[in-house]
Amino acid sequence: MSRFHYGVFVGRFQPLHAGHEAVVRAALEKVDTLIVLIGSARQARDPRNPFTYSERADLFSKVFKHEIATGRLILAPVPDHPYSDAAWCAEVQRAVNEIVLRDYNKSGVVLHGLKDIRIALAGYGKDRTSYYLKLFPEWGNIQLDSQYGTFSSTDVRKQLFQRIPAVSRSVLSEEVADWLDAFSMTETFRELLEEAEYLEAYPKEWGVGPFVTVDAVVIQSGNILLVERGQAPGQGLLALPGGFLNPRESIKDAAIRELKEETAISDHKGEIPPAMLASFIDSASTRVFDHPDRSLRGRIITHAFLLRLPERRELFSVTGGDDARSASWHRLGDLRPEQFFEDHWSIIEVMAGL
Repeated sequence: MSRFHYGVFVGRFQPLHAGHEAVVRAALEKVDTLIVLIGSARQARDPRNPFTYSERADLFSKVFKHEIATGRLILAPVPDHPYSDAAWCAEVQRAVNEIVLRDYNKSGVVLHGLKDIRIALAGYGKDRTSYYLKLFPEWGNIQLDSQYGTFSSTDVRKQLFQRIPAVSRSVLSEEVADWLDAFSMTETFRELLEEAEYLEAYPKEWGVGPFVTVDAVVIQSGNILLVERGQAPGQGLLALPGGFLNPRESIKDAAIRELKEETAISDHKGEIPPAMLASFIDSASTRVFDHPDRSLRGRIITHAFLLRLPERRELFSVTGGDDARSASWHRLGDLRPEQFFEDHWSIIEVMAGL
């Protein structure tokens, strides 16, 4: 009998490599069932997160076909919450609880609560498992060694995003290596490669920062004002109106300037003057977003301003300008995180209280 009914292994697996596989196989020797939670599950593609949740789940199904078919390995998505450990923990706990309860319902065993189910977090020393353990004190801990512990998915991506990809097959299963070879022939790969090259050149031209930016979270009658990015990085993705602070302006003035430049927001009387736009700012909701990894361009710290426009049936008029391909209103309930540039969805979640 295993010491634990369930193990939980959390990672981004961008992509799955032999080190991850070694942890999975070692964990399966210590638990009855291993739950693999695939993180960053609802992100737009970028060179750091190039593969969707379904693609990563498919790689697991190729490598662990038998384990998944027999129910010993279960996959589930977990979205990011970079500005709230509590929200991320809740996502992980809900995912695990749902799987455990579903498993027992299938087995016909009546389960009254989860207190008698032994669960452990599985991982190995090269990642931040020790940090995660502090967030889940109710679970046990299975620390595992990996013979591939010094190799990471970052190394694989660096080898992949080149004009002539040269990924080392020594750290990848044959199924994963073949899949990456096929992926490197797609239009999606070409677009990601161009963005990776842009991001590599960015600090050489502009430095690594820190830089100061502003973003405007503009809400009106259950809708939010967004722009579509017209150029790299994140071309075609939705974003908040915003940009870099000029040397001789305040942060609030920069936010209003960028909002006007990128959306030309206006009402029936014409373009709305800066002072009126500033009057819509909810000063209690202004917030700094400074996650170290929020941008692949460098260390960029943004100041977000929440603007609550008057409730009315007809929304203010907007037109894309500056470096925005377009500007438009979107119903908050229709939006998906994977539509957004960088951490802009997370900023909206926090600022709009979603």
